[in-house]
Amino acid sequence: MKDVMIYKEYIGSVHYNTEDEIFYGKIEGINDSISYEGSSVSELKSAFEEAVEDYLELCNLNGKEPEKMYKGSFNVRITPELHKQAAQRALIAGKSLNQYVEEAIEKYSAKEQK
Repeated sequence: MKDVMIYKEYIGSVHYNTEDEIFYGKIEGINDSISYEGSSVSELKSAFEEAVEDYLELCNLNGKEPEKMYKGSFNVRITPELHKQAAQRALIAGKSLNQYVEEAIEKYSAKEQK
């Protein structure tokens, strides 16, 4: 797993600055840039949770949706051979390449959540 924290379904990145000897991060998957820091892991965790709470309260006060909106489409760059294999397997399965890739992502994501 990457260096992340999760609080109320929000993901926060975790980084360490060796020069300043401080942990820092930002809330991922939102439309704004909200960062936090701490001099220890426990301080970083508390700062992250407080940042999430403050952000949610601010969004609520302003009638703003806190989560980033995803349009449901994105470009994926893969090797031509993998593209060919996926297209062939999709055809054999009687599915579009889009359906095939969507199902593969769903299966992989379900495994990652366990």
